[in-house]
Amino acid sequence: MRDELKMKISLLPSSPGVYQYLNREGTVIYVGKAKNLKRRVSSYFNRVHPVVRTNLLVRNIWDMKYIVVNSEEEALDLEANLIKEYQPRYNVLLKDDKSYPWICVTKELFPRVFLTREKHTKGAKYFGPYPKAEVAHTLVDTLKQLYPIRTCRHQLTQENVENRKYKLCLQYHIKNCEGCCQGIVSHETYSGYIENITKILNGDTKQVSDFLMQEIMARAEELKFEEAEILKRKFLLLENYRAKSVIVNPTIHNVDVFSIVRDEGAAYVNFMHVRNGAIVQSMTVEYKFQDAGSDETAEEILSTAVRDMRERFSDTYKHDRVKEILVNIVPDFEIDGIDYVVPQRGDKRKLVAISLKNAEQYRTEKLKMMEKLNPEQRATRTLTTMMKDLHLNELPRHIECFDNSSISGTNAVASCVVFRNAKPSKKDYRHFNIKTADGLDDYAQMREVIGRRYTRLLNEGAELPQLLVVDGGKGQLNTAVEVLDELGLRGTIATIGIAKRLDEIFFPGDSVPLYIDKNSETLRVIQRLRDEAHRFGITHHRNKRSKSQVRSALDDIKGIGPKTRVALLKHFKSVKRIKAASEDEIALVIGAAKAKIVVEALLEVKSS
Repeated sequence: MRDELKMKISLLPSSPGVYQYLNREGTVIYVGKAKNLKRRVSSYFNRVHPVVRTNLLVRNIWDMKYIVVNSEEEALDLEANLIKEYQPRYNVLLKDDKSYPWICVTKELFPRVFLTREKHTKGAKYFGPYPKAEVAHTLVDTLKQLYPIRTCRHQLTQENVENRKYKLCLQYHIKNCEGCCQGIVSHETYSGYIENITKILNGDTKQVSDFLMQEIMARAEELKFEEAEILKRKFLLLENYRAKSVIVNPTIHNVDVFSIVRDEGAAYVNFMHVRNGAIVQSMTVEYKFQDAGSDETAEEILSTAVRDMRERFSDTYKHDRVKEILVNIVPDFEIDGIDYVVPQRGDKRKLVAISLKNAEQYRTEKLKMMEKLNPEQRATRTLTTMMKDLHLNELPRHIECFDNSSISGTNAVASCVVFRNAKPSKKDYRHFNIKTADGLDDYAQMREVIGRRYTRLLNEGAELPQLLVVDGGKGQLNTAVEVLDELGLRGTIATIGIAKRLDEIFFPGDSVPLYIDKNSETLRVIQRLRDEAHRFGITHHRNKRSKSQVRSALDDIKGIGPKTRVALLKHFKSVKRIKAASEDEIALVIGAAKAKIVVEALLEVKSS
C-alpha cells in the first residue's frame, strides 16, 4: 500500500459514508457504504481475506475517495447512485433492471386506465410495477369488466364533450363504455368508477365488494333482477381477484416483506408489499456478482435491495406509511422510522415463508433456463459441488463404481458402472465373472475385480477415472485402496466408500464417516452411481443364474451341437424321454453316428 493511501486511511472519520476505490488508471473499481468509514476501509488492508476476489480487489487499489453523509440511509442512496454511474467491476449489480409494466390512471376529466412501461404521463397515478405482464393484463381486463371505463385516446375536455366533437364508437354500442365522449355518463358517476378502481389497485377490495353486495340486494328488492345479475357478475369477478390476493390476516396493514437466497454467482431477493392482508406488489430480482465468489454478505445485499425496491415503488410510499419490514435476515443498514422484524410464528411468519418460496422458485427458474441454453453448465456446477464436498483436487468428470453380486457364493459376478459429467455412460459399463476369489469372500472379489479393471486400463493406456466409488463400508474401501497402492494409482484415483444403511461416506484412513445433506447434488449422484451398479450387477447375475438353470445333460456331450440338441428336445420333449428311447429311435431324428454318441454319453451319466 502506498504511503499516500495509508495516510488517507489514517485520517478517515468514524462517520457514516461512502468510499470509492480506484486503480492505477483512475477507474473506480469498487463503491462501498459504511456505518464507520475508518473501521470499514481499514478492514480491507489489515488481513488476508478468505475470498480470492477480495484479495484481488485490494491488490488493485491504488487510490481512494470518500464522502461523509449524515445517516446510514443517505449512505445507501449515495452508494446506489455511484454504482449506477460507474458500474464498478467488483460490485454486486442489480441484473434484472428491465422495464416492468405499470397500470396508469390518467388525470383527465374522464380518466383512462391502461398498461404502460414508461412513466411519462403528467399528473397520472401509477400502480405497480408488475413482474409478470400477464398479471397486469388480467387485472386491467377485470377492471374493465367491472366498470365501463373508456379505452379511446380522445382529448375529452369539457369543451369537446359539450360540443360533442367525437362520435360514439363501437365500445359504446357493445356496452363497454357509457359514452363519456358525448356526456351521456356524468362526470360524477365516472369519477365513482375511477375511485373504486383506485381502491382495488391499492388492495382495498373489501369496501368495493361490500358496496356491490348492497347494490345487488337493493336491485333484488326492487325486482330489477337483470341489473342485479349484472352486478352479481361484477361482484364474483372482484371476489375472485380478492381471493387470489388476500392470503393472511386482513389486519396486517402497510407492511413490506423481504427475503433473500443466494448461491455462488448471484443473490435473489423477493419483495412484497402488503395492504389489508393483500399483496398489492410483488417482485423478485437478481443481484449478479461481477466476479465468481463474493464476500458481500447477505445482510449487505439485502440492504441494497431494500433501498432499490423503495426507490422503484416510490409511488406506493406516497400513500402508505410503512413502519415495519418483515425479513428472513436483518439488513446491516437501518432506515429512519422503520423496524426490521424476523417473525417466528403466526401470519407474519407465513408471509416471510411465501416470500422465501418465491425467491427460491425464481432462482430455480433462472438455473433451469441457463441449463437449457447451456447444458454443460449444470454438469459443471454439480461436479464443482462434488469436488468441494468430497475434498477432491479436480473435477470428477469420470467416475466409476463397483458392486459385487452372488447368492450363497454361487454365480458370483461384479459390475462396474461409469459416469461422465455426472451422467451414466452406459457404453462404458462392464460385467465381471469372478474367476479366482471365493464366492463368499466379498473383499477378495473386490480385490480381483478392481485389479483386473485397472490393470487392463493401464496396459491399454486408457483414461483413468478421477473418482472411484466402492459400494460398501470401510472394509471394501480399504481393499480397493490396497489394490490401487499395488498398481501405483493411489495418488491418481481418489477413492471413497458409501455404506448402504445410512448413506455414510468413508474416506481412506479416516474412521469417522462424512454425512452429506440428503438433498445435496453430491449425494444424489453417488446414490445414483451405487443404485446403477447394483441394478447392472443384479441383471447380469440373474441372466447367468437363468442360463445355469436351463442347462441339461445334453449340453455336456462332445460332438452334439445346439442344433442337434434342439432337434432332440423338439421331438422327444424332454431329456427323460430321450434316455428312455432306443438308439434306433434317436437315429431317426439325428442320424446313426450322433445317436450312438448320445446313447453312450447318457449311459455314462446314468451309471455315474
